[in-house]
Amino acid sequence: QVQLVESGGGLVQAGESLRLSCAASGSISSFGSVAWYRQAPGKQRELVESLSDSGMTNYDGSVKGRLTISKDNAKKTCNLQMNSLKCEATAVYSCQATVKGAAAWGTSWGKGSQVTVSS
Repeated sequence: QVQLVESGGGLVQAGESLRLSCAASGSISSFGSVAWYRQAPGKQRELVESLSDSGMTNYDGSVKGRLTISKDNAKKTCNLQMNSLKCEATAVYSCQATVKGAAAWGTSWGKGSQVTVSS
């Protein structure tokens, strides 16, 4: 069974930076595309940024130029570097990864990490 665990969340002030990490563990033979989602209080979960196996990224327009997603296939980790954070970035951030276990590809989710940006 594959598990994803996020780390790096916390409380920061507007304008500061934060780096989220996500580590995959379990029976994994291949580590594929990854993505970060966030869910703010009272709102639906939304895509922040994704990174495909081929290196293509897809991101919400509101984060352009301020967030960078990366992954390390060998370490089975992905990161989200967030710069110049705004108060509206306050949310629970969850990572998603497409991984191949013993037999087949599947999508796994982490439980999330709280990011709070204060003014």
